[in-house]
Amino acid sequence: MVSSPVSSQPTPHSGYHWDGISPRFFEGWYYRVTLPKAQQTFAFMYSIEDPVGGQPNSGGGAQILGPDDEYLCRTFPDVSRFWAWKNALGLGHWGKTDLTGTPTFLDPALFDRYIKDGYQGTATWHQGHLYDPGTEHRCQWQYRIEPVYGWGDRQSTAGVLSSFQIFEPGWQILMAHGWATGWIDWNGTRYDFHRAPAYGEKNWGRSFPKSWFWLNCNSFDNESDLALTAGGGQRQVLTWMESVAMVGVHYRGQFYEFVPWNGTVTWEVSPWGSWKMQAESGDFAVELEGTTDKPGTPLRAPTHRGLVFVCRDTMAGQVKLRLTRRERGKVRTLVEATSSQCGLEVGNIED
Repeated sequence: MVSSPVSSQPTPHSGYHWDGISPRFFEGWYYRVTLPKAQQTFAFMYSIEDPVGGQPNSGGGAQILGPDDEYLCRTFPDVSRFWAWKNALGLGHWGKTDLTGTPTFLDPALFDRYIKDGYQGTATWHQGHLYDPGTEHRCQWQYRIEPVYGWGDRQSTAGVLSSFQIFEPGWQILMAHGWATGWIDWNGTRYDFHRAPAYGEKNWGRSFPKSWFWLNCNSFDNESDLALTAGGGQRQVLTWMESVAMVGVHYRGQFYEFVPWNGTVTWEVSPWGSWKMQAESGDFAVELEGTTDKPGTPLRAPTHRGLVFVCRDTMAGQVKLRLTRRERGKVRTLVEATSSQCGLEVGNIED
């Protein structure tokens, strides 16, 4: 493998994947903003399940992992109030509103005036109002996004075959790194930010993996131009299951990709608390170690039983990263970095 230059242009799979007729389907989107000064992170997770409607699990969901890993969840049973663009990143769900027209992207001022419960997001804008009656948590937000890195040179996270319905689920990093400017209000506490690290990804298909793990960070100590996404699990390939994992690092305009089809990836992940990965490809190698003493927060994901608690996350994980290159028989360290604002996740779906 050689490192490759990277682009901020839209990645493949940015648009909505549902074919409009399949009764069983889900798609999920993930937006995140990290606030280094406040030592807090906001992760927004959206999903639509069985959008054909009339199915036992038809509906949408919005989840937020907020300050100190606090949790908010809002469901949207009416799939007809969900919208998404086919050819670009754009989605939203209208809850409480006086508007009666076909849901679509609204001018931010109009959204703020008429949508009392819901969200909308694109590659460059994200806003919403959500209230969770169960926890009484409230969140309101508006911020613009400046993409820096997509995924490599506008490539598919899961490889070229991800364009076909072979793997379940599909997975795409939409923006490995970007800057967010705006504000988020959590239960009356307002966080204003300018060029805070931002991230986005998505997944889609008919089923989630049987089990999985994930590490993600783009807010490293003393390294403003470094982004890490790594993960793996058991995914379905046609009629069989396989265990796979990958590591992607964006650093100073270059992309370092470690995947099974260009090298080797090994991992040792505990049920909770420890994530270790090593990967090699050509002359490059990467070592990762994620740890946490936080209890983590249970999160929901689409499954054959609907949107249920099957994973655990923290946005306050510790991570160590070391990227090296072998040159003329010697190993040179390209970057060695740490962070205490790493996203860490494990998931498991029982049969």
